[in-house]
Amino acid sequence: MASTVPTRSITPALARRVALAAQGFGAPHPRSVGTRQLNALVRRLGLLQIDSVNVFERSHYLPVFARLGAYDKSLLDAITLRARAAHTEYVAHEAAFVHRDDRALFRWRMDSFRARYGTDTAEWDAARSRTARRLLDELAERGPMAASEIEHDDNVRRGPWWGWSEVKHTLELLFRFGDVAIAGRTRFERRYALPEQVFPSTVLDTSFSTEDAVRELVRRSVRAHGVGTLKDIADYYRLKSAPTLAALHELEDAGDVEPVRVTGRGSSGWGSSERPTRAWLATGARMPRALRASALLSPFDPIVWERARALRMFGLDYRIEIYTPAPKRVYGYYVLPVLQDDRIVARVDLKSDRKAGVLVVQSAWAEDSADGETPERLAALLNEAARWQGLSAVAVRDRGTLAAPLAAVVNR
Repeated sequence: MASTVPTRSITPALARRVALAAQGFGAPHPRSVGTRQLNALVRRLGLLQIDSVNVFERSHYLPVFARLGAYDKSLLDAITLRARAAHTEYVAHEAAFVHRDDRALFRWRMDSFRARYGTDTAEWDAARSRTARRLLDELAERGPMAASEIEHDDNVRRGPWWGWSEVKHTLELLFRFGDVAIAGRTRFERRYALPEQVFPSTVLDTSFSTEDAVRELVRRSVRAHGVGTLKDIADYYRLKSAPTLAALHELEDAGDVEPVRVTGRGSSGWGSSERPTRAWLATGARMPRALRASALLSPFDPIVWERARALRMFGLDYRIEIYTPAPKRVYGYYVLPVLQDDRIVARVDLKSDRKAGVLVVQSAWAEDSADGETPERLAALLNEAARWQGLSAVAVRDRGTLAAPLAAVVNR
């Protein structure tokens, strides 16, 4: 068993570039984006997190645009939203698209959900057992269905508009247990099915021990991060620290990861030369001396989804404010960090006004790392985003420290 005593040090700036390169930044956008490029990117990231907020664009489309540039969203739909697509849904980080062949890596999580919420818990009473049996029988008879298509006395929302019916709640639990799978989406509404109605036998018959599955998920997490702390690596697939550390030791023995110290002047949370932060580096990770990029980052992009890592890597104190009452929001409703090269230089609150054909920048804020090129490069990126969304113009509202210089460039 490896000791994990780091003998190699890297600077915070290099750690930042390694992380970005591992996530697919720094390479020129392809001249055209097809299914091959999309499949390769999802494989590289390991997952695309799903969120239903559509004020600018649904979240899972955005990491692809950030890394590959403008593309045909229907191609991503074809590999994620169809009944027997190459990718399926499960609770990987949160709800996410993962390759269907990876379903077996989450069997231990399905068992964990069942132990937590299943038939032997207060969450699961006799009435829910009857509902579950009826739902499974109906899916067996009628095939994939949306919750709204199921006729049932309990298929009535409870409470406010987001309240789930008993049918929806039970289907979601069965999905977490692995008794139900997602057979694509229609108008972004999940369609539920029995696993055998969605997956080939080669997927259903594959199994891993918990230890093997966790080790593989940790390996993928390190590869996707490039470099990260124990907490970073565990968080990617929402693993616990102890089994993650055990897996890291095994991967170190196998030569898949290398323990490193991240330290240096201006380490911004990585530690000091006296007390450096221990991290793990993926073997063979790219270590670029410089990196060129320009991207809008979804709030659910792996680059920024973990607040402590975003602060340590980029000096970005970032919190999504969707659920914050409007008077208490600091930056805006749907705020996207702006990546330029290896720095996060701004954040913008975007809204696609599809009726008017305008991409509205509701606020724009400069970060300390912004420079004189920031407005010009951001304006070009926003124009590209507008075209990708099928919008004909960009409008910048007068809110935020970057609004005036950005508006001047956009209007010019």
